[in-house]
Amino acid sequence: MENKDLLELVKSKAKVWLTESYDAETRAQVQALLDNEDPTELIESFYKDLEFGTGGLRGIMGVGSNRMNIYTVGAATQGLSNYLKQEFADLDQIKVVIGHDCRNNSRKFAEISADIFSANGIKVYLFESLRPTPEMSYAIRKLGCQSGIILTASHNPKEYNGYKAYWNDGAQMIAPHDKNTIAEVNKVRGAADIKFKGDKKLIEIIGQEIDDQYIQDLTKVSLSHEAIARHHDMKIVYTPIHGTGVKLVPAALKAFGFTNIIHVPEQDVVSGDFPTVVSPNPEEPAALAMAVEKAKEVDADIVMASDPDADRVGAAVKNNEGEWVLLNGNQTALMFVYYLITRWKELGKLHGKEYIVKTIVTTETIKTIAEKNGVEIYDVYTGFKWIANVMRENEGKKAYIGGGEESYGFLCEDFVRDKDAVSACAMLAEIAAWAKDQGLSMYSLLQKIYVEYGFSKEKGISVVKKGKSGAEEIEAMMKRFRENPVSEIAGSKVVAFYDYATLKCHDYVENEVITLDMPTTSNVLQYFTEDGTKVSIRPSGTEPKIKFYCEVHSKVKSVDELPEADEAAAEKINQIKASLGLN
Repeated sequence: MENKDLLELVKSKAKVWLTESYDAETRAQVQALLDNEDPTELIESFYKDLEFGTGGLRGIMGVGSNRMNIYTVGAATQGLSNYLKQEFADLDQIKVVIGHDCRNNSRKFAEISADIFSANGIKVYLFESLRPTPEMSYAIRKLGCQSGIILTASHNPKEYNGYKAYWNDGAQMIAPHDKNTIAEVNKVRGAADIKFKGDKKLIEIIGQEIDDQYIQDLTKVSLSHEAIARHHDMKIVYTPIHGTGVKLVPAALKAFGFTNIIHVPEQDVVSGDFPTVVSPNPEEPAALAMAVEKAKEVDADIVMASDPDADRVGAAVKNNEGEWVLLNGNQTALMFVYYLITRWKELGKLHGKEYIVKTIVTTETIKTIAEKNGVEIYDVYTGFKWIANVMRENEGKKAYIGGGEESYGFLCEDFVRDKDAVSACAMLAEIAAWAKDQGLSMYSLLQKIYVEYGFSKEKGISVVKKGKSGAEEIEAMMKRFRENPVSEIAGSKVVAFYDYATLKCHDYVENEVITLDMPTTSNVLQYFTEDGTKVSIRPSGTEPKIKFYCEVHSKVKSVDELPEADEAAAEKINQIKASLGLN
């Protein structure tokens, strides 16, 4: 499309937002965009409609069809309402749960969504104030609802907000429901099609009673009561980074039996401006900096942080030299899987029908741990909804031990169907207590796992490409890697090339093409090399990025060999970057 044509299309879309169906403030803001000589912001705001990706609806707040505002949220809710009424036409009363995080406008978007659902005759359970995403998932199942939504942009910067839609099992929507909902949303042509006038009789406020039930159920996943009793007073520093974990994570830790939870008071302040961090992302060292300083001050055992909607956890531990180091998502997932399988085995809970789930971009060492212990392992696409999908398919047939992904998300329980930082924080503290019982720190436990199951080092590289031109660049990069697959990475021959968009695996050793058994296609490429290196490439579903996941492996005989193995792995990753043209 020529720039001139695009501008005309954008202007015509924007002019619809000047009609009486839109409020005066919105109309004035759109008019200002139309009047501006520089059309960049106008184009960015209207060149497309926000779509459901791996994380639902997510975007920068502002006016326009490509922004998060009461009308895009309203269209999503109206479309979802229409779809629910089709799917559950036989029910006397359709029910949904609504939750939200700490972000600016999250409460407003939640209340408007409650009004729209109720205007469509749907019963709404609206949380009284901010709550973790996993608790909303829990509430869907607990209250027997058909759907639920949460207003959150997870760990994105403060200018973002988002809208995640869930189905009756408490998991984010997948096919056909996501596509069908999108189709209904697309039928909503403008504000006039949205029923904004709520029916208060159908809106019920919920809060403490669900909190109490959720926390009580979480305690059932605890596996080491004696170890906790012995180390109940170990020093745990926790920060919610201004988000929803502020009440629930300390409550869960206390319910597990921990008595010495140390806060970072400045970050207990609930705020969508995230005043103490640039980005509230527990993947980033800066987000944990204040908590680590606090840990140094009090000589803590472990540091934990949850992101704004408390579904992801970041952690820091002391290394053998007493320095604080951050664990990455692969390392925490490794430790969860190792601990859970070990304890299930010790407690006689392994009967041959248990399973672990990980995403395809998460470390292969998890697979090694599961397989060596006779536990079935499932590899799924990025996005926790795919882990939940495996749980759905195995419900009543096999026992779920746990599942996680490299992006700092883990789920220890089967009565929630999204990643859960509340239970993950409690479980991390439990692992620390259990390790302490054996004279191990968290760091030395991780080292023990590496010696037993092989050392792996993972590095994520994100290339940011913003806006429309960025999206086109990302598309071109994927096309290049797909059509011209590399034959060698960092001096090691590629033995297998996976293309999940075509569901084909090219096995270069056997010289054959294998069809991949996945529930749908996905725009992901993977390379495996002779020396065990794995490289995965995918565009982000929630941010303007293309992501490269590098993973290298080696064998070590003892803890003493680990520093050298780590150094060699870091060098190897630099070579991988050079091979892929990412330097």
